[in-house]
Amino acid sequence: MYFKLFWTFFKIGLFTFGGGYAMIPFIHKFAVDKYKWITEQEFMDIIAIAESTPGPIAINSATYIGQKVKGVRGSLAANLGVSLPSFIIIILIAAFFMQYKNNVHVEYAFQGIRIGVSILVLNAAIRMYKKLDKSYLSYALISLGFGLLLFDLLSVVYVIIIGGAIGIITQIVKVRGDENVD
Repeated sequence: MYFKLFWTFFKIGLFTFGGGYAMIPFIHKFAVDKYKWITEQEFMDIIAIAESTPGPIAINSATYIGQKVKGVRGSLAANLGVSLPSFIIIILIAAFFMQYKNNVHVEYAFQGIRIGVSILVLNAAIRMYKKLDKSYLSYALISLGFGLLLFDLLSVVYVIIIGGAIGIITQIVKVRGDENVD
């Protein structure tokens, strides 16, 4: 099982250029759909937590999934798997980039990779939107967050913190309202 965790996250790390957001669909495909290591709800919770805690989403997700499947050693195997491809690729790029940085074919390749990453991020956003509790508050928060980030009015960290705080306050008010009904 350790090797399966390592190999699964190694493949995710190897074939998802663009970092954490691009990895979300692949993590979902393997951890939820294929191996059923976590549930759909756990996945949504992991992404929310992984986005709002320090460190890359892929590392945070691998840590949780590995821990759930095989404890501390499982989280180490998953982390090593997801980190090793990036390390290898960065070493290779550092060794050869200066030599080929002005090559038009290399620039075209990077343009294609950027487009692919954008599509993966959009796919993850659409998938998460489909699972979202659709209320007026949800739409208001999405619009507000999008506007703040689009016009660079606030850091993504603050948008996440504000969204989390509003979610907690809303839940507390909802629970208290339910208690008063009884």
